[in-house]
Amino acid sequence: MKKLLLGAAVLALVSGSALAQGGPIDEARLMEHVKVLSSDAFEGRAPATPGEKKTVDYLIAQFKAAGLQPGGDPLKGGGRAWTQDVPLARFTTKGPVKVSVNAAGQVQEWTQGEQIAIRAAQTGVERVVVKDVPVVFVGYGVKAPERNWDDFKGHDLKGKVALVLVNDPDFETGKGDFGGKAMTYYGRWTYKYEEAARQGAVGFLVIHETAPASYGWATVKNSNTNEIFDVIRKDPREAHAPLEGWVQRDNAAALMKAAGLDFEALKKQAQSRDFRPVELKGVTFSTDYMVDAQKVVSKNVVARLPGRTRPSEHVVYTAHWDHLGVGQPDAKGDRIYNGAVDNATGTGLLVEIGRAFAKAPRTDRSVLFLAVTAEEKGLLGSEYYADSPLYPLATTVGILNMDALRPAGPARDFTSSGDAPLTLQDDLIEAGKAQGRSYSPDPRPEAGSFYRSDHFPFAKRGVPAISFGSGQDLVTGGKAAGEAWARAYTADRYHQPADEFDGSWTTAGIAQDAALLYAVGRKLATSTTWPEWKPGAEFKAERDKTRAQRK
Repeated sequence: MKKLLLGAAVLALVSGSALAQGGPIDEARLMEHVKVLSSDAFEGRAPATPGEKKTVDYLIAQFKAAGLQPGGDPLKGGGRAWTQDVPLARFTTKGPVKVSVNAAGQVQEWTQGEQIAIRAAQTGVERVVVKDVPVVFVGYGVKAPERNWDDFKGHDLKGKVALVLVNDPDFETGKGDFGGKAMTYYGRWTYKYEEAARQGAVGFLVIHETAPASYGWATVKNSNTNEIFDVIRKDPREAHAPLEGWVQRDNAAALMKAAGLDFEALKKQAQSRDFRPVELKGVTFSTDYMVDAQKVVSKNVVARLPGRTRPSEHVVYTAHWDHLGVGQPDAKGDRIYNGAVDNATGTGLLVEIGRAFAKAPRTDRSVLFLAVTAEEKGLLGSEYYADSPLYPLATTVGILNMDALRPAGPARDFTSSGDAPLTLQDDLIEAGKAQGRSYSPDPRPEAGSFYRSDHFPFAKRGVPAISFGSGQDLVTGGKAAGEAWARAYTADRYHQPADEFDGSWTTAGIAQDAALLYAVGRKLATSTTWPEWKPGAEFKAERDKTRAQRK
């Protein structure tokens, strides 16, 4: 049984005697969690399925065995549950999704999952019927007054379907008003759908291209033709248009060609603030499908170690336990999306870091271990917690999120999702140096990862929050090997049934990551300092509103 003893430099950083008493991170036990959670028996860990119940039961049992305490919803008789109820709306298509386009008098049938991927409508309707509506190209679909940018220019989109590019106007050139290659929130498909509702459009169809989306069509198909979840809303039409979906680039280009337009030329025009919407003359869009809408209650699993002297202050570790469940079959007929790397790795690590804290002398501040639901459905479990926190966000010290750690072996570096302007990231870098590792900026800032992990709902409310990423400069094989592993995973396994446990994985790299994350969390939990957003950070003002509550 292999174990990784935390390095002497890291021990010194966070009070070596205390950490040493906590014991080593056990690689074999960590990988057993990954193997169990990603097994077919857990059916891909989708929320509101038998796979959720198995996952929640497993995590509760493991947190108990690790020596942690329940930290979830308050119980009527006193104490707390192991879980936090997360009420959600679940939307599923029923029967076939019929789609057709009429281009210059020629009607073409499109197949759900092939040319197009339409999401189950989240407006509460039982049936979506769109019949021969006009199609408009709206560039990147951005309305950003602070950047003097408006792709709509007052164009009336009521009764129309819009084609919209993914990512930001700067993506192609790497320079401009949106931060160059690094994606802003305006580049996220989530923003574009929100804007569709604000513009009163029948819907937006995001044009898929692998480079600006940062993933292939298989990921789009598997994520969008599956069940769709949302938080419970008073009026869902304020957040969702009737139609939300993706369309393959070549099919969108063919529609434009039928209207006498050129896709690449239009994309070039869309990179300028002078762009105006362009109607595809002679092109209409139709779809017809049924929707089953239900209210369900999913669960965040919450474990806690109360602090000795400052128990109301919480250092929080997060990881999402869910994945995509059972969905469209791959070429081999496999329909179970096991989610081994994404995110059985982070979930297993959450348990084992909790065990290390439980074995060590108790810290002054409390430590919370939060396994959230429905990340794959739009960060909904973390969004719900951040909106209805079990412990005040004002005295939440910081968030350390773990998502899709790489079993590719030890690395000389590590990274984070986006370049967070935080002293918390400085703490991470300092601990990494003590471990002999360097910090590498997000290797794919154009992917918008900062907005795609469970730290983001906390960050936008001002809480210092960071999502850790394994390194790519591998001890064996260097950067070339790390980059090759990442490319292969994204292309062949990410959000696909092939994301399965592999007994040949090298586990020492994730245990190395565990040591670093433990070191940072323990330093925070034994400190009286508060991580801060740096001057100019977009979330600093929100955090500053509660400064008086932090002593």
